[in-house]
Amino acid sequence: MTCKEIMEKLEERWNPSYALEWDNVGLLVGREDKEIKKVFTALDATEETIAQALEFGADLLITHHPMLFSPVKKVTSADFIGRRLITMIQADLCYYAMHTNFDVKGMAQLNQECLGLAEYEVLEETAPGEGIGRVGVLDAPMDLKTFAEKVRNDFEIPDVRMYGDPAKSVCRVAVSSGSGKSMIRGAIAKGADVIVTGDVDYHSAIDAVAQGIAVIDAGHYGTEYGFIAYMKQELEAMFPELEVGSARVHHPYEVV
Repeated sequence: MTCKEIMEKLEERWNPSYALEWDNVGLLVGREDKEIKKVFTALDATEETIAQALEFGADLLITHHPMLFSPVKKVTSADFIGRRLITMIQADLCYYAMHTNFDVKGMAQLNQECLGLAEYEVLEETAPGEGIGRVGVLDAPMDLKTFAEKVRNDFEIPDVRMYGDPAKSVCRVAVSSGSGKSMIRGAIAKGADVIVTGDVDYHSAIDAVAQGIAVIDAGHYGTEYGFIAYMKQELEAMFPELEVGSARVHHPYEVV
C-alpha cells in the first residue's frame, strides 16, 4: 500500500478541510508513492520519537502536532528542526501530521468520553455541526477538588493545577485539549462550571475564576497523548495488512 493510498483513507475520516486556517497538516516529509509496510504513531516528531520510529522500521510516521509551522529557510544539522528533517529524508521516512482536523473529528470526543460527560455539545463550532472541544454534564455534581482528582485519574497524569474554590460544586464541564485558554470565554457562554484544558497562564486562570468558572489545567501533553494509542488502534482496524507501532508515553516534565 502506498503512502498516498493511506492518506486518502485517513482523509475520508479526518479531512484536512476541518483543520483551522493557521494549521499545517498532511504529508510534511516524504514521497506519496512510497510503499508502506510499517506505520508509527506519536504525539510529536521529536528526535526521540523519530528514533523510536526508525528502530521499529517504520516507513511512515503519523503525529498529532505538525513539526513544521513556520517557513523553513535552511535545512542543516546546526538546527534541531533541520536535524530531524535530515534524519527522516535520509531514512526515506514519510511524515504525516493530523492536528486540528483531528481535534475537531477525534480529540474532542476522546476527551469527552474520558471524563464521562453526557448530554454533550460542541464547545466552539468551526465547521457545520463540528468544532473544537465539548461541553457536557457529569453523572452527579461533585466539589471542584474531587473533580480535579477525577481529571488526574481519568487522564492518567501525574498532577493537575486547580484554580477556584475547592468546595465549589461542579456539574457542567467544558473540555478543550491542548492549549485552550482561548476557549474560556466560550465555556463561560455555554454555562460551564469548570473548564479542563492545558497551558493556562496565571492571569487567564485567575480572570476566569473572577468570572465564575473554575479551571483545571491538565497540561497540553496530558490532554492529548491519548492520540497515540487511539490512532494505533484505528490504523490497525483500517489497515490490517500494515504493522503499527507507537511511541512510548513519556510526560515531558517530572513532579518534584
